[in-house]
Amino acid sequence: MIPINQIKPHRQITGMSAILLPFTDEGAVDWVGLEAHIERTAVARLIPAVNMDTGYANLIDEATRREVLRRTEAIMGGKMFVAGAFVADQPGAAFDLGAYGRQMAQIQAHGGTPIIFQSFGLTRGDVVAAYQQIAAECERFIAFELGQMFAPFGAIYDLDTYAGLMAIPNCMGAKHSSLSRQLEWQRLQLRDELLPDFMVLTGNDLAVDMVMYGSDYLLGLSTFAPDLFARRDACWLAGDPAFYELNDILQYLGFFAFRSPVPAYKHSAAQFLKLRGWIESDATHPQAPTRPASDVPILQEILAKLEAL
Repeated sequence: MIPINQIKPHRQITGMSAILLPFTDEGAVDWVGLEAHIERTAVARLIPAVNMDTGYANLIDEATRREVLRRTEAIMGGKMFVAGAFVADQPGAAFDLGAYGRQMAQIQAHGGTPIIFQSFGLTRGDVVAAYQQIAAECERFIAFELGQMFAPFGAIYDLDTYAGLMAIPNCMGAKHSSLSRQLEWQRLQLRDELLPDFMVLTGNDLAVDMVMYGSDYLLGLSTFAPDLFARRDACWLAGDPAFYELNDILQYLGFFAFRSPVPAYKHSAAQFLKLRGWIESDATHPQAPTRPASDVPILQEILAKLEAL
């Protein structure tokens, strides 16, 4: 059932944007491009989210992760940013609270708010109890449901587990990346009934209009165009019908960029940001899947449609 009566007009949308970690043609991190993109996102008044999937959280080493945090802290100057707390493990592994604690401590030391990546160990056994232990290790955090189309360690929780997360006082909200409208609508209804201040952060890059129903967002797609997402959000707040056309073209971009194999969207992002003149190279992480060069003219066409609005 489509919850038409749940549309929430004139709402201030909280937008968090997963920052692409750009690379040079030689395979090194493009630190200048990264810093510029973090600043560009903050200027658009979206909250930067670093060391996320869009930042190759599962592929970068600890030195790179720390350097991203250091540079983000310097740019943000005490303003809010979020960062992925990622723990690598294997199927059948036990929940490693110590590893999560170290990741969260590092993020908080640099002024960030941790978002808790799932791991095989976190999602086996008593999930709520594991998050309660995590909560004791930090001031505040964001939970994360990740579909397996994004990562093999991902899991989508049942609603009882989701309600258990909502009951943790310093859990600000949860990013939901199932790519299912129905599952997200269920979470919004539960949120509205139990805890209206809890943030349901859509990670559905195939349905970015979920903000109409009360979702906020933490998207990879917004890294392509933080300025245009900010404009779209402002239109929704003002009741400006320009929201719809802008959202439609951004969604067109999302369907193209997030087609199978989904993880290759990061290369699409690099191609798009290079077209915008925002980074020097459209290279992706050496271990990440790529898109064909034939995508570039299509991205150029989409960019022209957006620039014409």
